[in-house]
Amino acid sequence: MLCLVTVAAASAAVFFWPKLSRQHVVPILGRVGILLSTQVLLLATVAVIGNRYFVFYTTWDDLFGRTGKPVLNFGETGPGDMPKLVKEKGTETIDVPQGSNPQVAGQIMQVDLVGRRSGMGTPALVYLPPQYFQAQYKDRRFPVVVTLTGYPGNERNLVTRLELPKIAANEIAAGRVQPTIYVMMKPSVGLDRDTECTDVPGGPQVGMFFSQDLPEAINQAYRVAPGPRGWAMLGDSTGGYCAAKLPMLNSDRIGAGVALSADYGAPADGDTGDLYGGSKAYRNQNDLLWRLKNMPMPPVSLLLTSSESGEPNLADTREFQKLAKPPLKVDTLVLPTGGHNFKTWQTVLPDALRWLSAQQKTDHPKEPGPVAASP
Repeated sequence: MLCLVTVAAASAAVFFWPKLSRQHVVPILGRVGILLSTQVLLLATVAVIGNRYFVFYTTWDDLFGRTGKPVLNFGETGPGDMPKLVKEKGTETIDVPQGSNPQVAGQIMQVDLVGRRSGMGTPALVYLPPQYFQAQYKDRRFPVVVTLTGYPGNERNLVTRLELPKIAANEIAAGRVQPTIYVMMKPSVGLDRDTECTDVPGGPQVGMFFSQDLPEAINQAYRVAPGPRGWAMLGDSTGGYCAAKLPMLNSDRIGAGVALSADYGAPADGDTGDLYGGSKAYRNQNDLLWRLKNMPMPPVSLLLTSSESGEPNLADTREFQKLAKPPLKVDTLVLPTGGHNFKTWQTVLPDALRWLSAQQKTDHPKEPGPVAASP
């Protein structure tokens, strides 16, 4: 509709412009009004098209930051009268053959998540693999990969742009990736601020949400593998920084991470504000390269991606790998050309999922079917 209005306004401007060519107050004001209105409509149209493509915002409340305070208790309880921390809202099918059959393709769950400790809440999409619905796997507990998009992206980008569920379903069906649950989210956790997955002094405890609340919520709702070998992260851009930082800071809970086109510093800009309470020491602790130079190595595995051409993080990625020492394991995946975009990330995603699958394990060593992962 907005596109039609913009075209109509441009056509009207062409039609009426000769009639407003006289050098009097009313014609001059008319020309100014035509120029302003067409420019505003054109900019609005470009913004709407861009938002529809990248899914930065899904509602007007999301755009203006009116997310509200998350409510901890949905009015339901889980085991032991604990508040139910995952509320399922609906399901989606997968864009693969027989994608409407969960036992063949898996299923995407639309959920709301609430953190019991942090008090934060956010929508998410949870992909359950086909084995989750098959009778022979009824006692199986599945590894989890938390997947984060960049800021200010939306979790739906991981379905429509990265095509994570589709690629994961194909890799699982081919036996290259073990059956895995993927939790798809945005890193801002319901906020209109780029928190870089940080516990902000006196502010939102986003690191706590991802490292403690989220595992608790997913474990309450689904059959997931315990411990750091069953829990990993994957992210692009800002989400990639989180996917490297959170395992490094929480190696007792998160065993591996894949950082797609990540930066490794501790940013402070207009989108983040002061995340560190004015403390240089705390900011250093969130700078991943500083940690490698000054702190003990965490016992986790990381995969970092970049491109020889078109990606600004290449030098830092190489420095990261050079600084890493056991028990930290760092692998890199560097394309000849690429960039900071979904096309590049989609190209490396199958390899990233296979690498993650090789790092993770479940509590069931004997499988009813082939689930071997190739690195």
